[in-house]
Amino acid sequence: MSGKGVRPRLMAIHDGLLAHFGPRGWWPGESPFEVMVGAVLTQHTSWKNVERAISNLKALGLTSPEAIMKAGEPGLLGALKPSGYYNLKAKRLRALCAMALSHGKGGLRPKVLELPLEELRGALLAVKGVGPETADSIALYAAGHPSFVVDAYTRRLLLRHGLMEGDPPYEDIRAWFMEKLPNDAALFNEFHALIVAVGHHFCGPMAPQCGLCPLGSDPHLILS
Repeated sequence: MSGKGVRPRLMAIHDGLLAHFGPRGWWPGESPFEVMVGAVLTQHTSWKNVERAISNLKALGLTSPEAIMKAGEPGLLGALKPSGYYNLKAKRLRALCAMALSHGKGGLRPKVLELPLEELRGALLAVKGVGPETADSIALYAAGHPSFVVDAYTRRLLLRHGLMEGDPPYEDIRAWFMEKLPNDAALFNEFHALIVAVGHHFCGPMAPQCGLCPLGSDPHLILS
């Protein structure tokens, strides 16, 4: 991972993307628990499909860990069907809810979200089917902890702009961001959302549109 002058360069990337896309308002959700649900359901599917599944859950009143755990199997599976892999996601969602309730009340803001960052992260990672990206999404967007989320878009941006070589482990990239940037949950929130935006619109896996990208071929260009 590159080290020299990294913070100014990362902030230049952030500022350039923010100027182009504007504030992203991410993660969309009416409650912290809804954010938790979305973080599980978004695995291997589009956000539009997640929105449909969440809308179905709301129609059934399944808006808390308690309600999810009490829900009948047919109703829950039917609600989650738009998100794909709905049998698996139902199991993962129930496991997440069970973990949350083991730490106290659930409701719209489960008590588990009050845990310190590393304790919360450990509890989330102990849930079957919850990996680091999902755990950090919940820690950052549901609990408001400064925990940087790393995804495929993040890796692609770092590689293409010479900030990373090879294929470092998730934890190394997360730690690198958290070392180089101010310890600010709002900054991490916006930065990750902006990386997703540029990855979706310009930095595709096969044919990046560098000529149209607000970062150009080198993020230093946005400083001029």
